[in-house]
Amino acid sequence: MGTAYRRHFNTCNSDFFVINLQMGSEVAVNPKAYPLADAQLTITILDLVQQAANYKQLKKGANEATKTLNRGISEFIVMAADTEPLEILLHLPLLAEDKNVPYVFVPSKQALGRACGVTRPVIACSVTSNEGSQLKGQIQQLKDAIEKLLI
Repeated sequence: MGTAYRRHFNTCNSDFFVINLQMGSEVAVNPKAYPLADAQLTITILDLVQQAANYKQLKKGANEATKTLNRGISEFIVMAADTEPLEILLHLPLLAEDKNVPYVFVPSKQALGRACGVTRPVIACSVTSNEGSQLKGQIQQLKDAIEKLLI
């Protein structure tokens, strides 16, 4: 992905994501990465991840995502399908199923990292619960959409 893509991410132009996700054949997706979000759901997920980062309701990285699951504060888990090797985060779906927390894969760790508000790639993140959060409704809608993928 070129520097133009990185430079324009901060404009939050969702159409830019669609073009890059549909045309971006750079992303190699492992068949073990299930359920994989489609382009439209990926945009919605990354938008909510970005908002959760602003509200301090986001934990970045496989280790922190594991901690949120163990503590019972995770609303849902997002993982990158182009992680190499994918096995370094495949413990998360097992743990998420044990804790009844929905999980989903998005195609790009670079896009997930940018949505998390960092310059580095992020292979997993966890959106956490917060009592008086303004994101509660959006989180619930997205959880329902992710759970439909798992059926």
